[in-house]
Amino acid sequence: MIEVKNVTKRFGDFIALDDLNMHVERGAIYGLVGPNGAGKSTIIRHICGVYKQDSGEITIDGEKVFENESLKGKMAVIPDDIFFFTQANTLDMMKFYKNMYPNFDEQLFHKIAACFPAINMKKMIRTLSKGMQKQVAFMLAVASKPELMVLDEPVDGLDPVMRRQIWSLIMADVAEHGLTVLISSHNLRELEDVCDHVGIMNNGKILIERSLDDLQTSITKIQVAFENEIPKFPDNIEVLKQITNGRVHTLIVKGEPHAAETAISQLNPLLMDVLPLTLEEIFIYELGGENYAVKDFIF
Repeated sequence: MIEVKNVTKRFGDFIALDDLNMHVERGAIYGLVGPNGAGKSTIIRHICGVYKQDSGEITIDGEKVFENESLKGKMAVIPDDIFFFTQANTLDMMKFYKNMYPNFDEQLFHKIAACFPAINMKKMIRTLSKGMQKQVAFMLAVASKPELMVLDEPVDGLDPVMRRQIWSLIMADVAEHGLTVLISSHNLRELEDVCDHVGIMNNGKILIERSLDDLQTSITKIQVAFENEIPKFPDNIEVLKQITNGRVHTLIVKGEPHAAETAISQLNPLLMDVLPLTLEEIFIYELGGENYAVKDFIF
């Protein structure tokens, strides 16, 4: 659905996007992760048609994004800093969205609004808390019935109950209508629960872009103990990090988990346990190769 090909964007001497390539399939929930300053918000603004790239191409369903009114009518965007008209209440914004989005469903809007009873829809939105403003933004976005939803730090400021409510709405829309979702977030634990594809970004580039299943089977955490000193590992075992606590060694190993387990088991360990890595751990170890300053994880 979204194709980003060799996109570069400069702000003066600063290269915000550096020959970036990215692909988001239709119906996917794609998590875009990276450290502060990686360029996540910049590429999101390009995908939404706010910025125009210096070079390269961005298309959605084969159409160029910038100044494409028909595409924007199929896209709902919730940025980190939400904008509402100064004097508008929720019902005013509902009327505005109804005029802007050809597929806006007013009945659906009121059905969703019933899930957020704490919101006074006649109260000016700017007087609501940040969390309530986010809830209003989601009500409007989902009721717009978009084909693509772009979210930048979407549930920041929401309590756990509201977070679950929001994700339930989005997941239901994905399942029922094939909605495509692009999410940029620092909450990697939450992304792990909802995303099926992940792009890891740093220094204006996508370093890795894979399905979450593939990503989680490309790096393995193995805890192992030997009777004596740890033996030399075979050449096909690429250890990214090793932490030793007494006779127990925790290894972060790159490659297919079963192959790593088989190779290490041939060294006759006293015990061995293969553990899945979280998305947060994968993020840190992948960026460790990009000179990204990280401290040891406590296992």
